[in-house]
Amino acid sequence: MRRRGGYKEKFATRFGMGLKVPEKKKNNRRIWIQAVSLGEILALEPLLKKLSNDSRNEIFLTTTTSTGYAAAKEKFSHELIELAYFPLDFWPFCRNVWNTVRPDMAICMETEMWPEHFHQAGKRRTPVFLVNARLSDRSYKYVSKFAPFARKEIGHLTEILAGSKRDKSRFESIGLDKNRISVTGNLKVDRDIEPVLEADDRRALKNVWGLGDGFVLLGSGTWPAEETMLVKAFRQLRASNPCARLLMVPRHAERRDEIAKLLVSHASDFVTHFKTSGEPSGRVDILVADTHGELKVLTQLADLAFIGKSLPPENEGQTPVEACALGVPTLFGPGMRNFPGILEQILDYGAAMQVVDEQAAITEIIHLSNDSKLRSSMSAAGLKWHQESRGAVQKTLDRLQPYLDRI
Repeated sequence: MRRRGGYKEKFATRFGMGLKVPEKKKNNRRIWIQAVSLGEILALEPLLKKLSNDSRNEIFLTTTTSTGYAAAKEKFSHELIELAYFPLDFWPFCRNVWNTVRPDMAICMETEMWPEHFHQAGKRRTPVFLVNARLSDRSYKYVSKFAPFARKEIGHLTEILAGSKRDKSRFESIGLDKNRISVTGNLKVDRDIEPVLEADDRRALKNVWGLGDGFVLLGSGTWPAEETMLVKAFRQLRASNPCARLLMVPRHAERRDEIAKLLVSHASDFVTHFKTSGEPSGRVDILVADTHGELKVLTQLADLAFIGKSLPPENEGQTPVEACALGVPTLFGPGMRNFPGILEQILDYGAAMQVVDEQAAITEIIHLSNDSKLRSSMSAAGLKWHQESRGAVQKTLDRLQPYLDRI
């Protein structure tokens, strides 16, 4: 928390204090939604917008990270009765928030399993849902090891709305009631990718940031070793394509000093620029987008995207959804365990490629940069996959609505 910064505002709410929640209006329903970080906040957007369209729904939103909080504040301020940090999952803090907010329904995103939070819901007989629910390999191994405890705590959940059949089977395998688990699909696939830039807008934005009109390689949500790999790949790429550019969007913008040192050591012969420094005065070889919330726009400037947190030692992966949905050919390493269902789909459609290590990533980047026909095929496949995989928001609402109607 100290490294990331940004926790000063509303920090007391981590201890269940400082909440400013208005009295619930007569005949209204109060919904507490918890989304841990930026990725979950972004995935939540279409569902939250749908819920807020009903004037009877009062939405109290909590998150855990400062980046999630900043994004939620920017996107949802007008739809919420209050935005706060999720309390530490310990009896006095959690109880204080429940007593203050008094929700009629609670929703948690993805792998959010908070024993005390669920316990407080159970005490009050408040329906609580795990939405976009998934169990990663690590989570599944842990939950299976403590299955009796998991069944007791997760048993407070009214329903588990799984993101895929694979996740549903994993929840069932630890002994949870099959009748309370359904597959509603992945909300991350259902997001509207906006704004979608026209060709002239993309060209203009590339020129503003010094990228010219040549081939752009994107590092999307990168982690330390991956940025080194991308610089190596870019060096080889420039040998055959002098107009190529590298656009890096690190997962944590606060690593800008670390990335600057990397570029001094390994790319001092290139013109580099950090987006927070303002618009460059001329041509840029390597642009670092050390900002938040711009990935979907910047992705549209790319001809090929490498998805971060996927090369060893990282193994969880960042989301490939936006790149594929925008028709950008996508490449990632072996470590994508946070997206098993999506991974299988985009590989089957031919929208993405997976490589085993750093050298294979560099080789495939060079190969794809030289094969425009293959990139066009991957682009079309990504657009088709996104169009045919939507509908999770409506399916989720269909499961929530009967409980809302009873309130």
